[in-house]
Amino acid sequence: MTAVPHETSTTRPLFAALGVFDGVHRGHRAVIARVEAEAAARRLDSAVISFRTHPQQVLHPEVPFRMLTSPQEREALLRQTGIDRVVFLDFTREMSQLSAFEFLQILSSQLQVKGLIIGYDHRFGHNRAEGFDDYVRYGQQLGMEILHADELVTDDGPVSSSIIRKLLLQGDLTTANRLLSYPYTLHGKVVNGFHVGRELGFPTANIDMDYPDKLIPANGVYAVHIVLGDGRRYGGMLNIGNRPTLNRPNDYSIEANIFDFSGNLYGENLAVELVQYIRPERTFANTEALRTQLVADEAAIRKILV
Repeated sequence: MTAVPHETSTTRPLFAALGVFDGVHRGHRAVIARVEAEAAARRLDSAVISFRTHPQQVLHPEVPFRMLTSPQEREALLRQTGIDRVVFLDFTREMSQLSAFEFLQILSSQLQVKGLIIGYDHRFGHNRAEGFDDYVRYGQQLGMEILHADELVTDDGPVSSSIIRKLLLQGDLTTANRLLSYPYTLHGKVVNGFHVGRELGFPTANIDMDYPDKLIPANGVYAVHIVLGDGRRYGGMLNIGNRPTLNRPNDYSIEANIFDFSGNLYGENLAVELVQYIRPERTFANTEALRTQLVADEAAIRKILV
């Protein structure tokens, strides 16, 4: 039987949830809460079984696919829920050829999964040809209880990773953050830029993303909190885009002006928590008009972050 890549067996039986869990959003958290309750009722350890890479990235690498969270972010967010175990599998083309029954066999024999909750829209197995009733039947053969997770619907509508991706790309950060239950966060290293912000009186930290498949939200200006590597937090404003006023259409950047900070951050790792979308990026008549707008942006953002 095909082995589970990079994952060791366990002798402690698990009640688990299966899925990618990109974003670890409110819907995922509802499933995890149920896993914990079901596991406790059966005196099993609770677990989340996820994949380091999204199946789409493996099966269709020619189509760009952007994630809400890197594997490291996802693991940290999952562990914060209090789940007993987080298991990451490496999704491969070999794994994609397994039937649903073969995959469940691996979960049963190598990970000691005795119960499994499957997301309302999650299907697995070669060509995803089988459905939930098939999973239940296979589970009965393997001594594994299979349950179905309901879709979470909030006042903002259904919650899913794909919906949150669309909201972020549309600039609807407020709704996206509500569905996530935390501020959407960008991580990266401060690199050398063009120093134009400093010339305008707004020095910026130019951020090189540390996860190339991370989804970057809509171009524009954001109110943010910036967390330095040593844990210090600052308010600030973030610009994502091409800085059209400077006539550099190919000069795409993610740069943060950190309020009330002075010092050299080159080479430092930052986390930028996006709090509110302020305005789209636009072209100004000249750099003085841009500077006037930046002064107004800072004043508005400081009020938001109070």
